[in-house]
Amino acid sequence: MPETTQETADWVSRLADDVIAEAERRAPGKPVVCASGLSPSGPIHLGNLREIMVPHLVADEIRRRGIPCVHHLSWDDYDRFRRVPGGVPGSWAEHIGKPLTSVPPPPGSPYASWAEHFKAPLLAALAEMGIEVRAVSQTEQYTSGAYREQILFAMRERRRIDAVLAQYRTKQAQQAPEPAQDEAERAAVEGSGAAGEDDGSEGGAGYYPYKPYCSVCERDTTTVTSYDDETTELHYSCACGHEETVKLAGHTRGKLVWKVDWPMRWAYEGVVFEPSGADHHSPGSSWVVGGQLVREIFGAAQPIGPMYAFVGISGMSKMSSSRGGVPTPADALEIMEAPVLRWLYARRRPGQAFKIAFDGELQRLYDEWDALGRKVAAGTAQPADLAAHRRATGTAAAGELPDTPRRLPFRTLASVVDITTGDEEQMLRILGDLDPAQPVASLDETRPRLDKAARWVATQMPAEQRTRVREEPDSELLASLDEAQRESLRLLLDGLSEHWSQDGLTTLVYGVPKVRAGLAPDAKPTPELKVAQREFFALLYRLLVGRDTGPRLPTLLLAVGPERVRRLLGA
Repeated sequence: MPETTQETADWVSRLADDVIAEAERRAPGKPVVCASGLSPSGPIHLGNLREIMVPHLVADEIRRRGIPCVHHLSWDDYDRFRRVPGGVPGSWAEHIGKPLTSVPPPPGSPYASWAEHFKAPLLAALAEMGIEVRAVSQTEQYTSGAYREQILFAMRERRRIDAVLAQYRTKQAQQAPEPAQDEAERAAVEGSGAAGEDDGSEGGAGYYPYKPYCSVCERDTTTVTSYDDETTELHYSCACGHEETVKLAGHTRGKLVWKVDWPMRWAYEGVVFEPSGADHHSPGSSWVVGGQLVREIFGAAQPIGPMYAFVGISGMSKMSSSRGGVPTPADALEIMEAPVLRWLYARRRPGQAFKIAFDGELQRLYDEWDALGRKVAAGTAQPADLAAHRRATGTAAAGELPDTPRRLPFRTLASVVDITTGDEEQMLRILGDLDPAQPVASLDETRPRLDKAARWVATQMPAEQRTRVREEPDSELLASLDEAQRESLRLLLDGLSEHWSQDGLTTLVYGVPKVRAGLAPDAKPTPELKVAQREFFALLYRLLVGRDTGPRLPTLLLAVGPERVRRLLGA
């Protein structure tokens, strides 16, 4: 059943309203077509994921309302190989200009081509996130002849196409966007279908919107020198020295230039909704030009297409350094549960930029996510937050996504993994002590979140922040303590047995400075009391781990164990 308007009072619902109305106006009774397009020219990163997530969320909302909807993922794998990235042997330069599906994969890859190597991890990530798409390979579309009539039509209309493009060429040159300064932003532009923004600009033999791949060297270093509309005979020459005449009516080794290809596909597939990044929206760019071409040449309407903002990254650490420093969805899913990653995109309107945290901010993100879950369970979440939560945790097709049965705080799990160096027996002992009334009986109760936390500790936690519990007491520090400090330690040690749980130890460590000040353990802290608490905490950290800070003290005490705590604190 459709959800109520109140429950879907968010940007997804509003866009779905518009898309449904537009689809009904264009083609009543037919499935609604939403689309994404990606070029597998390199790692498909978290910025590119917005190209998938925006139409996915809208398509999913349409399906929730019982309306047939398809989400096309168009793989621009018939694009040319443009450059050899770092980490790949320079010999791959011989493949520049070939289709991505004709280029060998990076060394050591099990996949058949460059394109397949970069498609595979994204498709696996989409499956984990519950995202269903109808993948369309542009190599298959072009080489099968699926676009034959559209290509012949575009060639017949080449003068009209050229006249439209000519309106923008000078404007585009004058108002070219500034180059991206951020590494991830540069990768986002290079990885989009707009790479190069090729429009088949006019040469000495006239304008042609079709670019053949050479039948000898397989590159697109070709120039069309003549074309006959009646016979469809096309003559081209290649930089390799090869010349050839082919009949375009049967030729399948070439493609329309990008600015013509995209509007052709809108018309061919009947796309109603397709967002795009800022790189497509500059003056004279493919979205702007395509809108005019699809209307005036191909006789169709441009999709509803909001521009989406850039997705940044904070604190990547060493993750993805071998991939150019731009994390992929697969990288994020190593440390984030799938609903959490979905939520980051669902809660922000397409035009809102945001960052995905790989550093300590990830712990705060999980805290925020868990807090929202509690509000949803209590029925106190705001309508837009409730809608974003539902979109994050399940889909119309897949239902509820897998979840961690026992949601312990991510920061607690990370601390336990860190302190125990991943020893499962020790982790289970500590997690079992967190809440003696409801002890964790098996680590499986805490998975997959526990595994995400372990991966975060292994790949993202800086070495200087790793916790190493002292093997022996710090005799020198213990001998230097004044009477007030010794009394604080005595109060803590006397309360260990009674308070041996996470909540109990939290009360104890915060309560010791209160009792020392003559206050009740549940008294509200004053500014002076907060100073005393910080000093007490720093003393405990120095005695336990040899520095002034560390994981949350209740978790640390549970991890160290009561006997070792007593020994390190001088009992």
